[in-house]
Amino acid sequence: MKKGILSLFLFLITQLCWAQFNLSSGKSVKVACDNTEEKVVHTALDLLSRDFKAVLSAPLLVDDVQGDIIIGTVGKSPLIAKTGVDISALNGQKQAFLLTVLPDGKLLIAGSDQHGTAYGIMELSRFLGVSPWEWWADVIPDKKTAFTLPSDFKTLQSPSVEYRGIFINDEDWGLMPWSSKNYEPADQQQIGPKTNRRIFELLLRLRANTYWPAMHECTLPFFLTKGNREVAEEFGIFIGSSHCEPMVCSAAGEWRRRGEGDYDYVNNSASVYKFWEDRVKEVAGQENIYTLGMRGVHDGQMQGAKTVEEQKAVLERVLKGQRGLLEKYVNKDVTAIPQAFIPYKEVLDIYNAGLQVPDDVTLIWCDDNYGYIRHFPTPEEQARKGGNGIYYHVSYWGRPHDYLWLGTFSPYLLYQQMKLAYDRGIQQMWVLNVGDIKPAEYQIELFLDMAWNIEQVAKEGVTTHLQNWLGREFGNKYAETLLPVMQEHYRLAYIRKPEFMGNTREEERDPVYKKVKDLPWSEQIIRERLKEYATLSSVVEEVEAKLPANRKDAYMQLVKYPVQAADQMNRKLLNAQLARHGKADWEQSDAAFDSIASLTRRYNALQNGKWIHMMDFQPRKLPVFKRVAHETAITPMVKEKTPAYKWNAMDCTTGNPEHYEGLGYEGKAAGIGKNTSLTFVFNDWKTDSVEVEIRLLPNHPMDEKQLRFTLSVDKSAPQTVSYETKGRSEEWKENVLRNQAIRKVKLPVGKRKSHKLVIKALDEGVVLDQIMLY
Repeated sequence: MKKGILSLFLFLITQLCWAQFNLSSGKSVKVACDNTEEKVVHTALDLLSRDFKAVLSAPLLVDDVQGDIIIGTVGKSPLIAKTGVDISALNGQKQAFLLTVLPDGKLLIAGSDQHGTAYGIMELSRFLGVSPWEWWADVIPDKKTAFTLPSDFKTLQSPSVEYRGIFINDEDWGLMPWSSKNYEPADQQQIGPKTNRRIFELLLRLRANTYWPAMHECTLPFFLTKGNREVAEEFGIFIGSSHCEPMVCSAAGEWRRRGEGDYDYVNNSASVYKFWEDRVKEVAGQENIYTLGMRGVHDGQMQGAKTVEEQKAVLERVLKGQRGLLEKYVNKDVTAIPQAFIPYKEVLDIYNAGLQVPDDVTLIWCDDNYGYIRHFPTPEEQARKGGNGIYYHVSYWGRPHDYLWLGTFSPYLLYQQMKLAYDRGIQQMWVLNVGDIKPAEYQIELFLDMAWNIEQVAKEGVTTHLQNWLGREFGNKYAETLLPVMQEHYRLAYIRKPEFMGNTREEERDPVYKKVKDLPWSEQIIRERLKEYATLSSVVEEVEAKLPANRKDAYMQLVKYPVQAADQMNRKLLNAQLARHGKADWEQSDAAFDSIASLTRRYNALQNGKWIHMMDFQPRKLPVFKRVAHETAITPMVKEKTPAYKWNAMDCTTGNPEHYEGLGYEGKAAGIGKNTSLTFVFNDWKTDSVEVEIRLLPNHPMDEKQLRFTLSVDKSAPQTVSYETKGRSEEWKENVLRNQAIRKVKLPVGKRKSHKLVIKALDEGVVLDQIMLY
């Protein structure tokens, strides 16, 4: 008994003696960090120093022996051992870090490697309240009088995905003009090291380590721009490249500068080989992820081979040659070099024809450019040493229509598809096509947060993640008001993105697709949508008036511009549709066009012109972005067809729907497990048949073969319905533009008071959104 009391006494004494970690405003902070630490650790320290000055008005004093904060990398720093802290949990981990308060009130930041140490340093910045978007969205940190971590504080973190990052793409109307005309020195005229330093700073703050540089012809390629390589090294960034840029060579921008003849491995292999060899020799000492394979100079098929079998034979030679270069110049153990193969577009057909990709190479799978993943790894692909990755879009230039302007991609769809990808073994590399970064800030952070700690995001859910994000940027009281605004903003754009509102298409030969025309919507649907957007815009104005001054510019970028520009785009095109039928004044459409232009001018003028040239409300000058021509409709508007019954998937009477948070036209879509069913009950049907309209997520088969379900009423024979799409078929185009796959089935109905409609999934991947009965 006495022994137990003594133990309790010693425990209480220890707890009382164990001090908190305290920092005070204006008081310098000493940091112990060995000067032999890698560059990225010192880069992170520089950022932390900037953050300390912003939040605590305190200088950071770095010493290599002692400090209030002790920073070190396992196996490199002698400082860690002196603390006596057990760091065994970091052993064997990649990019992991430990933050813990020591008994004397000091803070230890230990990393399993240089990246982990840097991320640990940046975690302290997060605790201070500094947003990763403090520069990129002008989220000015709030001043604090003090900062404290409790005596028992400890956090141990490591990434879910090893390589996590972004692809700058379609930069012609945002990042490139902003960088070359406004941010880089006057003699640069490119996306140079000053711009990339800011991008890499953002990636470091978001715990990302991978970058695919901009590659359009308007941009001087990354490795041809002096200073870019050195900045990447400072921030610990792995430089990779997209599906048409093998061996970190931007063929689109570099072949005409340093290639000879045609970019053709069949008829000009020596020149192409030298093109790759010169680059590998040049960058062999840098951290790169080498994309293998070959496509055309830009986003097209390879030259010199026509059939799939011919292309397969060429790629076999290409892979052998590229691996030989890596073995010769980078590492004799070629399996130790990060490499990727991306079966994108026609290359997927070549891969499916039996192309053998070395087992240590990561297979990077792709979505259909609109957020629906085309392929999930088979058990054999999951077992590969190189693992699997994903190249995913929240911005796109191409058919059936671009969406380069507003970052309206549904975070709920992003989560559903990426969680599915992770669960199916896509865990080695995640790369997000972000366009110009702005205004896709939230989608970028959600994607990278999932890549860092997918279980944490899964535990809290997208809605809580979004609310926490809004709370960090604008304060919790405003987040409560803004959360439903942003949810509805994303829901309305899920139904139809602002860029799709003109009912036009791109990369189509028929000129009818270049002409703005009616959507197949009734007057009732149009007026309801206009009302919903008007409500959002009104709340956005009310919140802006109350926000503190240091958050107003961030609010313009992260909330006001995307929400109100989407509102005005809908007003412009939907009021034009009503005006064509004599149901509205053309002035309403014209005023909306002027409002978009005005909002954009305000955006670009923020921070005394910091963002001039960044936002363009009419990328590629497509018809949908222009002032709508005043015309009279020839055909009448669609009449509203009212269903006798309407359900969302979650409205089922019986069954076990897999609810996907926020997904679907009304946020109530649900998955149906293979060989399971959902039942919907309807009563007092007056006719001997029913027309059933099934609306589903326009995703792709899980096994690349079929997506099927059966429908039946009562005990009638089930009808089998298939709805998978192939390539860029007409049906697929309609599906992605409206974000639904639709099937209509007529079924017999017997004479009884109550009826049961049963939908049963025959394949994995069936996601039901809505059902209508007519």
